[in-house]
Amino acid sequence: MATIAHTGTVHFTVTAVPAEARRKQTILRLMRMNPGVQGALDRLKRERLRSGNRRTARAGRIWLAREECTRVVAVTKGASFTLRMTPQVVADVKSVEKYLQAKAG
Repeated sequence: MATIAHTGTVHFTVTAVPAEARRKQTILRLMRMNPGVQGALDRLKRERLRSGNRRTARAGRIWLAREECTRVVAVTKGASFTLRMTPQVVADVKSVEKYLQAKAG
């Protein structure tokens, strides 16, 4: 991974699922930075705001029960995603580089 530029677009493939929860969370956060995934999350958020919340009366007040966020991506072996590399993302990528295979372009 040392040869990958700190800017540009890089395509990643998950080669192994980490056992540590914090490493999985880092890969999941990187996967959610994909523009296609962000668009899907935004659409689901708008739909949840429109129809997913339930308002009920509890103790004389309106109680809002919110629906949980939908999981669009999952960290599995073979899962792939494209990420625009920025200096802010490089440290996260380096922390999980042994679980990812990178391909520039």
